Amino acid sequence: MTERAIVVDGLGKQYHIGAVQDRRYRTIRDGVADAFVAPFRRAAKLMRGQATGAAELDETIWALRDVSFEVKPGEVIGIIGHNGAGKSTLLKILSQITEPSEGQALIYGRVGSLLEVGTGFHPELTGRENVYLNGAILGMTRVEIEANFDEMVAFSEVEKFIDTPVKHYSTGMQLRLAFAVAAHLEPEILIVDEVLAVGDAAFQRKCLGKMGNVAEQGRTVLLVSHNMSAVTQLCDRALLVSHGRLAMDGDAPDVVSAYLSSTDAASGSWSMTEESGEGTRRDDATIESVRVLNQGGQPEALVPFDQDFSIEIGYTVHESIRDLAMLYAVINERGEVVWASWDTDSGDWAGAVRKPGTYVSSCRVPARFLRPGRYYLNAVGHVPDVRMVDKRMRVVAFDVSPSGYRFDASRDGAITPALDWTVERVGS
Repeated sequence: MTERAIVVDGLGKQYHIGAVQDRRYRTIRDGVADAFVAPFRRAAKLMRGQATGAAELDETIWALRDVSFEVKPGEVIGIIGHNGAGKSTLLKILSQITEPSEGQALIYGRVGSLLEVGTGFHPELTGRENVYLNGAILGMTRVEIEANFDEMVAFSEVEKFIDTPVKHYSTGMQLRLAFAVAAHLEPEILIVDEVLAVGDAAFQRKCLGKMGNVAEQGRTVLLVSHNMSAVTQLCDRALLVSHGRLAMDGDAPDVVSAYLSSTDAASGSWSMTEESGEGTRRDDATIESVRVLNQGGQPEALVPFDQDFSIEIGYTVHESIRDLAMLYAVINERGEVVWASWDTDSGDWAGAVRKPGTYVSSCRVPARFLRPGRYYLNAVGHVPDVRMVDKRMRVVAFDVSPSGYRFDASRDGAITPALDWTVERVGS
């Protein structure tokens, strides 16, 4: 067996964006018109300060540039980065769907690609017929399809409808069947692009389990995903692609943490002075700041799973208020409330009068409690069952990194606390 499964050396891909904007049939008149206006277009660009030849340069874009890395047989590597970073372009080159503009990619072994779930499904054919069609498109032989057919159908959970035309399937059912076919490929190298987001939550966990089995069988896997928990659970190594270049190559938790910490949307703090517009001050009380604080008491947009952190609400009371309660709600990426907590839960301020002044209410969140991912904070001041005083919705975004997270990614629950257990033998 070769010591290398994939070798990428100086890989680059350039696209001509101006030349492909209009693919309609071009007439001689179009060509003459283009030739006539070209000098004027070039002169206008020179007047804007662009160099000679910019007419051609600004009609191209480098989706990838100077990317180099090696993959050993049996490695499971996550590829992460923001949308448009070049991840899918890289996978298309490795899958030999598109040719590189520069450099080379050497592949040692049979490649199976899951770049778009459901490619080749025909709505008029039954589920059974589409299994054979889709399997053939993905590179499976008829013998392989027949050998895995029952397992694929059982995995998809659409046995009852397998002889029904897929035009009558829901979108979720089609995705289930498509992933079931693709997941049963048996190549030496498996290239996967964001197919772990198919179906409902239960089926996503099932997909993660299947990908884990593939990795355990010793096959080489390249996985592109925005599910950072899945990347850290399935992959030992990760590549961070940014603006078409390889920004980082290292252990998956370290690369994921670096990626999350560089995300602009996660600020970790908000204050009213940053908010534009009128009417931010309320008559009786105003929420003026919301912050996520690390163990050192500093604002932090990225908190490790295995470290505690605090959530702080700063506010000013303008007029005395009895029974005022400040609360925060933690919201996940699906918009669901993971939990909410009131500053009157401790009992110290329940029923009390808060006189005019500046206040800070803070709450410590224990370590190993909130599963890795992106979260948002709502902050609300109210008199329970009476009236709303002030509210700031989704004013803070923060990430919980996978650092220290050693649980199975398929574990259920919006939170994954590490609780203390005792085990006793009570009999022979």
